[in-house]
Amino acid sequence: MDKLFQNKWAIRVMSLIFAISLFLYVNIESDTAKTDNSVIPGSSTEVKVLEDVPLDVKIDSDEYVVSGVPNEVTVSLEGKTSILTPTVRQRNFKVFVDLRDYSEGEHTVDIESKDIPKDLKAYIEPNSIDVEIEKRATREFSVDVDMVNQDKLPVGYELGEMEVEPETVTIVSSESMIDQIAMVKAYVDVNDLKESIRNKEVPISVYDVQGNDLNVQTDPESVTVSVEVDRPSKKVPLNIETKGDLPDDLEVKEMNAEEEIEIFGKREVLEEVDSLPTKEIDLSEIEKSGKQEVELDFPEGVIANDETVEVDMELEETKTFKDVTIDVEGQDSDNIEFIDPNQNKIDVEATGEEKTIDDLNKADINASIDLADLTAGEHEVKLNVTGPSGVSFDSSPSNVTVDIR
Repeated sequence: MDKLFQNKWAIRVMSLIFAISLFLYVNIESDTAKTDNSVIPGSSTEVKVLEDVPLDVKIDSDEYVVSGVPNEVTVSLEGKTSILTPTVRQRNFKVFVDLRDYSEGEHTVDIESKDIPKDLKAYIEPNSIDVEIEKRATREFSVDVDMVNQDKLPVGYELGEMEVEPETVTIVSSESMIDQIAMVKAYVDVNDLKESIRNKEVPISVYDVQGNDLNVQTDPESVTVSVEVDRPSKKVPLNIETKGDLPDDLEVKEMNAEEEIEIFGKREVLEEVDSLPTKEIDLSEIEKSGKQEVELDFPEGVIANDETVEVDMELEETKTFKDVTIDVEGQDSDNIEFIDPNQNKIDVEATGEEKTIDDLNKADINASIDLADLTAGEHEVKLNVTGPSGVSFDSSPSNVTVDIR
């Protein structure tokens, strides 16, 4: 035997045999363990965390109210997967605080659970809470409806009558909490509102005297609000405003536009408005007759369906024709001496539409005096000037003095 252990090769062979035996043993044990687990499914343990488990409160709610109780708690469940998974899925268990044996005042109470399978371990966070139990009190309060963003109503609109149903709500809480209540409000946002509100459900908010929100129960939890939205209007005369001057040879004959404009605004604003002007038309920029869109000049808080109005401007042109010959009627012109003017020539101004005046020639103008039935001597007679229709004529002087020989 000693010789065997002294032989180097023998020792190497024995070591190899031992290593192979150890390897086979470990693998057989591992396979056995795997086989055992596959035979018993769900035997592994697992932890599930539920963060939104409702917390129930057991209390004589006809006599007492409690504060300090959270709405939800976190529950961690640990156990075999086969039991844990359906429990988490179905949530057929409850967590609660039982306050039925507690008197008024402050207490630290444990959070309990019910119907959690006994094979599962449950950890509740928090596991206890500080609560205050107080006598229950009930009181009615009127609901004040606030219209938010009234300054952002569209121009021309205003709020009319408002209805709220019900006008009062019942608040259930502790006597100390109810004594803190200063305001019970419902808020309606009227930003950019153009249509009346019909039966809109609005939640109720409760505040103390400093405007802090109070967490109390109201019955009902909301009110129904209806608000009329009006668009008062009136018709006022339109005033066309101008500035500057037309060129010397042009003048305004007519400016035609709507006689009245319907304007919209709050009633108290409309009462102060008797007419609506346009923004000034700069006559120095006008070169011919035609229609143009002119902006309306609204007072603050007033609007119309349109922001502009069409103005039809008709211009007249004046042109002077010099040395128009005066024709003599009813007498032989050789027997006539002109005294004023001292010759049978006169300057005539013709006024009419631009195109007509542009096409007018001196030959189109007829100036004459009628001396029929007049005897010899000096006479002042009316000068008659005629021409194309649509043109008016003016001469200076308008009478002529002649001497009949």
